[in-house]
Amino acid sequence: MAINLFSTYLLIFSIIAGVLAVDPDTLQDVCVADTSSGVKVNGFACKDSANITADDFFFAGLAKPGVVNNSVGSLVTAANVEKIPGLNTLGVSLSRIDYEAGGLNPPHTHPRATEMIFVLEGELDVGFISTADKLISKTVKKGEIYVFPKALVHFQKNNGDKPASVISAFNSQLPGTQSIAATLFTATPPVPDNVLTKAFQVGTKEIEKIKSKLAPKKT
Repeated sequence: MAINLFSTYLLIFSIIAGVLAVDPDTLQDVCVADTSSGVKVNGFACKDSANITADDFFFAGLAKPGVVNNSVGSLVTAANVEKIPGLNTLGVSLSRIDYEAGGLNPPHTHPRATEMIFVLEGELDVGFISTADKLISKTVKKGEIYVFPKALVHFQKNNGDKPASVISAFNSQLPGTQSIAATLFTATPPVPDNVLTKAFQVGTKEIEKIKSKLAPKKT
């Protein structure tokens, strides 16, 4: 009886551990991503260990503020497995987000990761929305940290008159980002207008106006 009870607990614990896991644990010291490989796996195939170099684990792209040149006034610079092949299977990544005065990182989600931001400069109003539609928000300043739970809609807004910046940490090598507005209004092929008009309780003209504002600028 005791053995059966122990087996049941062990099974339950294993199921819970599997559900809580984010990126799979690595089975070797390193698995540097071979981004040229056509092999399809959960992550990238491993580069031959004989070809691994120090540069596979290096990235200097977060050292300086990015140049913000868009209508929302923010720029995300990712340091994920696509930029740092050595992150493959390690389950972590970073980003830098730079905001103009008044800039917004629009409502979005990361379907594969929890996010933690550390404020480098400035002051931001940040928040996330629970599945009970409750907004949990706070103003964060230089040196402070805020956490956005996995997959929940969240945002950051610089309400100051000076630029701001943060470093974001993720418990995934490739957390993914779905910007709510862009996902709905710039998808390819497009989400049908009759779906959007009913969801937002507006007319087709309003939907088309939003699409035109979010459409990528032609160069």
